[in-house]
Amino acid sequence: MFENKIIKLRKLSANDYTTYHDWRNDMEVMETTSPQLDIYTLEETEQYISAIVSQPTAKGYLIEYKETEQTVGIVSLINMDYKNRSAECIIDIGVKDMWGKGIGTAAISLILEFAFNELNLHRVYLHVFSFNERAIKLYEKMGFIHEGKFRQALYRTGKWHDIVIMGILKDEYNQQFVK
Repeated sequence: MFENKIIKLRKLSANDYTTYHDWRNDMEVMETTSPQLDIYTLEETEQYISAIVSQPTAKGYLIEYKETEQTVGIVSLINMDYKNRSAECIIDIGVKDMWGKGIGTAAISLILEFAFNELNLHRVYLHVFSFNERAIKLYEKMGFIHEGKFRQALYRTGKWHDIVIMGILKDEYNQQFVK
C-alpha cells in the first residue's frame, strides 16, 4: 500500500523537521507550492512539523526514492473532515534533482489509493497556483477536476495569480484506476 515501483512513503515523525527545514527555506522549491515565502528558523520548522504530526486531521508521509533510498519530498492529507469524508492533499518534492522523474505522480497515486481505499474518503481536493502548469497537468492526469479558483489570491513575482481548486471523488478515482 505504501510503496510502488518508484517510491515508498514513510510516516512523518516529529524528528523529520531537519529534513523538511532545507526544503522549506529553498525559495525555488516553495515558490510553486507555499503561499508564504519566508525564511524559517530550525525551531519554527520543528514546531510546524510537530503540529502536523500531532493533528488528528492530518496524515503526513515522507517520500523516499527507492533506487537511492533518498528522502525527496513530502505528501500529506490535511484538513481531514471525517464527517464529510474529505481531505486536502499537499505535496512538495524538495530535492530539485528529482523534479520531472515521476515522483509526484507516484506519490499522488499512493496517497489517493490510501485516501479512498483505506480511509474510505469520498473526496480529495487540493489548491494549486495557476502558474504551476506542470502540477496542474499532473493533477489532471491523476483524475482531478477543476472545481473553481480563488481569483488573484496570490501575489508572486510582481504579479497577481489565481489559486486553482481541484478535486477528485472516489467514484471518479475508481473509474480511472480500479479495474
